[in-house]
Amino acid sequence: MKRMFNQIGVVLLISLLAITIGQAKSNAQITWHIANGPLMTRWDKQVSPTNALPDYPRPQLVRKNWENLNGLWDYAITDPDAPEPSSYDGQILVPYPIECALSGVMKIPDPKDYIWYHRSFEMPKSWKNKRILLHFGAVNWQATVYVNGVEIGSHTGAYDGFTFDITNALHSSGSQSIVVKVYAPIDNNDIARGKQTEHPGGIFYTPSSGIWQTVWLEPVPRTYISSLQLVPDVDTGVLHLKANIKGDNVDSAQVLVTPVEGDKKLETKTCGANEDAEIPIPHAHLWSPSDPFLYDLKVSLMRDGKVVDNVRSYFAMRKIAVASDGNVMRLMLNNHFVFEMGVLDQGFWPDGLYTAPTDSAIRYDLEMVKKCGFNLIRKHVKVEPERWYYWADKIGLLVWQDMPSCFNSNLPPEAAAQFKKELHNMVVGRGNHPCIIMWVVFNEGWGQHDTRSLVSYVKNLDPSRLVDDASGWTDKGVGDVIDMHHYQEPESPKPEMNRAAVLGEFGGLGMRVNGHMWTNESWGYAGLMSQSARLERRYQQLLKMIPPLIKNPGLSAAVYTQLTDVETESNGLMTYDRAVTKMNPKIVADANAFRFPYIPVKTDLVPTSLDRPIVWKYTTTLPDDNWYQVNYDDGAWQSGPAGFGAGGVCPAIRTPWTTSDIWIRRTFTLPNEIPANLVFRVFHDEDVEIYLNGVFAGSAKGYTTDYVDLPMTSQARAALKSGQNVIAAHCHQTTGGQYIDIGIVDASLNK
Repeated sequence: MKRMFNQIGVVLLISLLAITIGQAKSNAQITWHIANGPLMTRWDKQVSPTNALPDYPRPQLVRKNWENLNGLWDYAITDPDAPEPSSYDGQILVPYPIECALSGVMKIPDPKDYIWYHRSFEMPKSWKNKRILLHFGAVNWQATVYVNGVEIGSHTGAYDGFTFDITNALHSSGSQSIVVKVYAPIDNNDIARGKQTEHPGGIFYTPSSGIWQTVWLEPVPRTYISSLQLVPDVDTGVLHLKANIKGDNVDSAQVLVTPVEGDKKLETKTCGANEDAEIPIPHAHLWSPSDPFLYDLKVSLMRDGKVVDNVRSYFAMRKIAVASDGNVMRLMLNNHFVFEMGVLDQGFWPDGLYTAPTDSAIRYDLEMVKKCGFNLIRKHVKVEPERWYYWADKIGLLVWQDMPSCFNSNLPPEAAAQFKKELHNMVVGRGNHPCIIMWVVFNEGWGQHDTRSLVSYVKNLDPSRLVDDASGWTDKGVGDVIDMHHYQEPESPKPEMNRAAVLGEFGGLGMRVNGHMWTNESWGYAGLMSQSARLERRYQQLLKMIPPLIKNPGLSAAVYTQLTDVETESNGLMTYDRAVTKMNPKIVADANAFRFPYIPVKTDLVPTSLDRPIVWKYTTTLPDDNWYQVNYDDGAWQSGPAGFGAGGVCPAIRTPWTTSDIWIRRTFTLPNEIPANLVFRVFHDEDVEIYLNGVFAGSAKGYTTDYVDLPMTSQARAALKSGQNVIAAHCHQTTGGQYIDIGIVDASLNK
């Protein structure tokens, strides 16, 4: 009996030692859960340690065998001089950034610290005698990778994928260990970081440090297809293809390429490894937003008549160019002018930050863009995972792809070389996607440097696409377009002899939706409207201004700001959580097609002239002191429709007003039942004072950039009566643009 108890004691001791050793290596939380973020999305329910972005991450180079390493990893945050930790702080759900709720951590590391990741895996037995590749979709910003304690390599850059051959570091069997050390100096102005900042606010947002795209393993043969280059040539009816081959005895390998059109296999073409080839595509079915047709592609690597490697891919036949339509230079898709009506997309999520919670969430965003009648997305200073572009290819959306910005225009040589390297990797890494039609090298003046040289570099790297030297502000006269930003209303630069005119940003109409906000703070470029109908009507006003610009001076594209709210920024067509679409997609789609059905707004008791001109009596000469009284004789005043104004940000100037002062009056009729809670709906630039039936009713100093609600005095409300009433107002202007228009709304319905 004593011997039996001793044996049990040994077993228990061994178990306790095993537990202790395990805790020393990974002091991870026993129960992982999504952190309690400030705002979440409906896709969170689909995210778990066994279901973290499980979709195949590389749609244009597909193999059957692979292993997804997304899921729970151990993590730790250490001082910069610390070695690999002997114990970890907890578990993190890869590939969600450490700062986001979906990671389960939701911490912003000190920019001087290192983030460590660790996990183990076992290789399938069927992978024996294969080379094993370890892929990272993206890690922000500098990653060093160790396998079984051996340093495999390092990579610098937040947005481009990288791969290591880890074969020689693997054990012959059993558990294998991966450790990733990450350095992410987020607010370093010398690095490409887009809109990430340690101090979020305004147009800059919470950072996404560490691993933020899929990590995965792939077995390949000793000689294998590492990548494809696919460039369509619509005019000659061929696909230019290069299969990049790595491994042993590459020179003796051949590549078989078979395009597939629907269910029909086209002619198989044989070409050499790492050689340019022309694949005939007779009577090509062209890709466009209205008909996003994709060809399938089968590529086989052959040696001695045997298949060594197989991959599947896809491509599209489409052409983008700048050419004259006989009048001005235009953006041409498949040799025809198609006006590009676009939306700006920041690519942020409240629960995942840089990382969408699921693949279906990515698809939802893009399908909503299409539903709203846009044919273009400007992907703003961020590079997405490949599956984002895959869905854009399939759904049929044109993409202007921004290079993520740095913020130092005088980069030291090493930083300038790194920026150029990341620019190269973006163009090459996303270059097979037909949706991308233009590379945007710089946004506004952010970190702009060596513009002419970098534009030339990108044009030589990818002559099949257009290049925008700088979207907004700091055009250097190079590239394929001249691009301006103009808020709120659209404007157009003048097309040039060799460059088309585009509007890279406009709009920014804001609306706060309670219950769907990141914080209590919110703002919009055009202020914040209070209801969808107001937003829809203002959107219509902006879009009505575009057709004349297409005609003269010759606008080719316009990009509205923006697809979704982001943190405190409330300019989105959708709320940040994608739960509310602020405007009716049909109304937006109609406006984007330049159709403008009338939208009634139930709060309008006395309408403004935003949608329909309302005639007022007016004078710009100082009137008598009793000009605002009911019985004042305004017969000598002029008549004209509002709004009155000149220059500036004005929605509908129907009567010019260029003097320093204007006085306006009109009569209006009220129903028998007058709502109790009334406010003025006013666009004033600058100071305004208003009277109702001879009673002072309200005033405001300064100017607005859109219609705002102005309180009505209780005395003026009491003076209102059913039947005929008189409203009178004075507006005083000092400098800049000027404008005045007034209505009355029922504030109780204005929610």
